[in-house]
Amino acid sequence: QVQLVESGGGLVQPGGSLRLSCAASGSILSFNALGWYRQAPGKQRELVARITRGGYTDYADSVKGRFTISRDNTKNTVYLQMNSLKPEDTAVYYCKDYYRSFASWARGTQVTVSS
Repeated sequence: QVQLVESGGGLVQPGGSLRLSCAASGSILSFNALGWYRQAPGKQRELVARITRGGYTDYADSVKGRFTISRDNTKNTVYLQMNSLKPEDTAVYYCKDYYRSFASWARGTQVTVSS
């Protein structure tokens, strides 16, 4: 099965930017859709953005206009470009098969937005 590994998180000041990467061990086109999720302390995991095999993208209202999901099929990688970061964006970010809910979660990557 194709494995997914997140990277790119870190500490950034409000208004800053980060780009997260989701690297797959095989073709990302084997997924009908991949999603970026996040989980903040004391909160449930929420979907941040998704991209389908056909390139359709969608975003949570809280990140529209600030985050962009994209992919590089030759590198088998999905990205999440995060701009104008806010403290409320602080969370562990995960990438996961959007449709196969039984798929396991990877370790995620921590994003901390703080001054």
